[in-house]
Amino acid sequence: MSDKAELAVSYDLDPEFFRLWLDSGMNYTCGVFDDTDDLEAAQVAKLGVLHDFARITPASRVLDIGCGWGNNLAYLTRDRGVARAHGITLSEAQYGEILRRRLPGVTVSCVDYRDFAPSEPFDAVQSICMIEHVCTPEEARAGHAVARYRDYFRKAWSWTAPGAHFALQTGLRDRVPRRPEEARELRWLGENIFPGGMAPRAEDLVVAVAPYWEVMLLRTRREDYEKTTTHWRSRLRAHEEEIRDRWGPDLFETYDRYLTCCVNAFARRHMTLSQWCLRRVDDPA
Repeated sequence: MSDKAELAVSYDLDPEFFRLWLDSGMNYTCGVFDDTDDLEAAQVAKLGVLHDFARITPASRVLDIGCGWGNNLAYLTRDRGVARAHGITLSEAQYGEILRRRLPGVTVSCVDYRDFAPSEPFDAVQSICMIEHVCTPEEARAGHAVARYRDYFRKAWSWTAPGAHFALQTGLRDRVPRRPEEARELRWLGENIFPGGMAPRAEDLVVAVAPYWEVMLLRTRREDYEKTTTHWRSRLRAHEEEIRDRWGPDLFETYDRYLTCCVNAFARRHMTLSQWCLRRVDDPA
């Protein structure tokens, strides 16, 4: 699991920096471009897909694992009428932003998911591109990936009521880069933007969900993530002068390189994006 210091590298920059190049809701994950080419609309569409995957109703008590700056929580309570939604994050900056927003019906904990202990079970779970932080590269190389992911799914199972559904979105590793320079760029991205984290492989998650969750639906969206990161890079470059003036040239150049690496990785199928509808197994063996 990425520790708090590693997550701070990824997420504890000034929120105003992210606000310049993400959408207005600061969704830092792939949008859904089925019916639009607009980033704002694609991000709302993504939240709608994951709302439906988790079988959420206004009466549901919902948990968002790795809730970012709180936009999914806001969407659930503001746009979908959910009365109670709780988020967990290990980022102090994201936690502070959610508290600042004072979202009605929303509570939040700044806690490692492994230490989370809810007072009552949830009816639905969502996790949007957080599982990439569950297994470190060192753990994966040592053969512990499935065990780490299975413990994550076991935890989520223990927090839920019978009949619960789990909407999971995550990047996935796909084809291994053949060119050394492409492999070096992906390694640089992992070490400098998301230290301590890595995208899982689909087959590891399929094995790891058992015996706690049943895979009901798996949808991949590689082209959607290529479009999302292309939008982000264009917006970043549109604010180049402001970013250089406010935070220095290194930050702009680092994130331009990062987003270029992402665009290329999705275009070349080194990475893909997956959305999972999981149903709770109420009597695991």
